[in-house]
Amino acid sequence: MAMVCLSDFEAYAKKYLPKIAWDYFAAGADDCTTRDENILAYKRIRFRPRMLRDVSVMDIRTKILGSEISFPVGIAPTGFHQLAWPDGEKSTARAARAMNTCYIASTYSTCTLEEISAAAPGGLRWFQLYIHRNRAASQELLQRAEALGFQGLVLTADLPYTGKRRDDIRNGFRLPPHMKVKNLEQAFEVCEMSLLDPSVTWNDIYWLRSLTRLPIIIKGILTREDAELAVRHGVQGIIVSNHGGRQLDEGPATIDALVEVVEAVRGRVEVYVDGGIRKGSDVLKALALGAKCVFIGRPAIWGLAYKGEEGLQDVLRILQDEFRLSMALAG
Repeated sequence: MAMVCLSDFEAYAKKYLPKIAWDYFAAGADDCTTRDENILAYKRIRFRPRMLRDVSVMDIRTKILGSEISFPVGIAPTGFHQLAWPDGEKSTARAARAMNTCYIASTYSTCTLEEISAAAPGGLRWFQLYIHRNRAASQELLQRAEALGFQGLVLTADLPYTGKRRDDIRNGFRLPPHMKVKNLEQAFEVCEMSLLDPSVTWNDIYWLRSLTRLPIIIKGILTREDAELAVRHGVQGIIVSNHGGRQLDEGPATIDALVEVVEAVRGRVEVYVDGGIRKGSDVLKALALGAKCVFIGRPAIWGLAYKGEEGLQDVLRILQDEFRLSMALAG
């Protein structure tokens, strides 16, 4: 079958992934209202296209925190890539480097930070951190990432506890015995989300800044108030995110929340968005509303499920081509 758009990859992944893996990646919290609204909100936004503009030459490159990427789409942090493809995050890193874009590696990777780095030397990578009750383990992980050349630290702020994902509960979701959360193996005998520290506050940004020279990007901001606090606490970037609708159900769609966050920060830090991006025109809408770059989560998993590194490159290439075409047609 010809893979023409991202929903083709979604259909393939749904058909061929084991049900327990598909359900894990697809899951939203509770009724999945926010998960679905992330996509629907884009469909309600309309362009005002301009005509007779010279669009014979287009430059779709951009910079995020000073690093150039080939187009404004990066790969969001998601866990457990080996559930989608045997090489897991190593394939993700290779695809991102091949397409010259940013990959945010998750704390809950099924490959070590060292394996991810070695798979794609020279690629632009940020590291996503969850702060655990065992603070020393989080500190050690962050310092490992910095030593390996990761260029940004992404603190996920919206997971003091795990949202209620009904299919995972029904399925009794666990990683298969041959897979491990590799970066936490030394620190914890078992990797349970209950090991996350629910006492984390804005003051912990200062703690992180004392540990690293890396720029700090905070992920999970949805309101003007929190955007202002993020700027005040010295972060360099904000990812407007509701965790793909996997945490608090019935919060805002990310593209709707983007507008108030962009207004609040007034250009003082870079603002990115994830959640619900399925077409190149969605990327253009996000940029038009003030995002510097978007990040894709589930579509990256679908690409891996299709053909690993090659499948993920296909997904990125389709988004790149659609984005360029949308720019041209919108003038």
